[in-house]
Amino acid sequence: MSLLFKNLNLLDPRWKEARGGYEVLVEDDLIKEVSSKPIKAAKAQIVNCGKRTLMPGLIDCHVHTHHSEVYINRMEAVPLTLMMARSTGRLKRMLDRGFTTVRDAGGADWGTKAAVESGLIPGPRLFISCRSIGPTGGHNDRNRRTDIGPPCLCCNGMVFIRCIADGPDEVRKAAREQMRQGADQVKLMVSGGVASPYDPLESLQFTVEEITAAVEEAHAFGRYVLTHAYTPEAITRAVNCGVRTIEHGNLVDAPTARLMAKKGVFMIPNLVAYDAMKRRAKELGMPVEMLEKNDEVLKYGFAELEHCRKAGVKVAYGSDLLGALEDEQTREFQIRGEVMPAIDIIRSATLIGAEVVRQEGKLGVIEPGAFADLLVVDGDPLKNLGLFKDGGPHLSAIVKGGRFHKNAL
Repeated sequence: MSLLFKNLNLLDPRWKEARGGYEVLVEDDLIKEVSSKPIKAAKAQIVNCGKRTLMPGLIDCHVHTHHSEVYINRMEAVPLTLMMARSTGRLKRMLDRGFTTVRDAGGADWGTKAAVESGLIPGPRLFISCRSIGPTGGHNDRNRRTDIGPPCLCCNGMVFIRCIADGPDEVRKAAREQMRQGADQVKLMVSGGVASPYDPLESLQFTVEEITAAVEEAHAFGRYVLTHAYTPEAITRAVNCGVRTIEHGNLVDAPTARLMAKKGVFMIPNLVAYDAMKRRAKELGMPVEMLEKNDEVLKYGFAELEHCRKAGVKVAYGSDLLGALEDEQTREFQIRGEVMPAIDIIRSATLIGAEVVRQEGKLGVIEPGAFADLLVVDGDPLKNLGLFKDGGPHLSAIVKGGRFHKNAL
């Protein structure tokens, strides 16, 4: 199948602006040709973009496709069948918003990925972590204090999406197991978190030896480690152990940001998650203790972006929205737009996201040989980030792998 996109303004994120006069030829699932001159392709279907903007599909580097409850403990009453049924809708809606690639930061398994890749369900390209790994009593431990141990994972969605490991040997085995199950990256919890019952935000979780064990196994398997971390102490420990990305990172300070830049570690903030939880999570079941922790990290979101900018840390786009909050996935654009240039925000959701998932030159750009993941936007996103509204009303076309998911042209 061939598609020839004409009459468009081309926004390749490597540029600073959208440029007119280009044509783009797609053959099968790849971009075949990009030219400022007319392209000859007699057998191609002509796609007249009507002077709209053609750009790469968006990349969200921190989603949870299986976390269908805002208060995660409610997942214990969700069997795997219902969890997957809910995930099917969540995945389609991500693609509807223009996210043609997402990195699941804990929960989605190889079955979910295979279902999308085989066309059984519509959804973005998936890079999966399988079950996130955390220590007893940490951010991953949601067992009640009266529980002797976790129930089986076959009937309890909350158990399916995370696992607990203590000591280097258990962490090593848990990391190996996730990769055996098809993980593209290994997720560790190395500090306290908002949506967990027992751990203070400033708590340090996993020792140097435990983190190092996971990093060694990931590298040996050709994978990498991403880490949930908030405080400078937790981030520093993880970075010095060789992790590749820091998730959240709200409390990062200037020296820690400089260390991240020196080591080439990516930051994936999730400012919209805290903003949405502040406004909506109480009505969706989140306890007061967690909302108080959310208020604490919410204070530091813009400071985090500024520390990273000054240090030269590469910042990717991530949303981390649980349950019904998923409909705010694109609001992160508007939040960052208060303090960042639009082109930098779009690069975070294209070029930098492609680096995070290790698909440079294949995703996030419009060039020959790249995957044909494309959006046709009703206007110029560099002038109006509000064009990325929930549900994609300003996306006239969404193409994933050379095939239309949506075509309202």
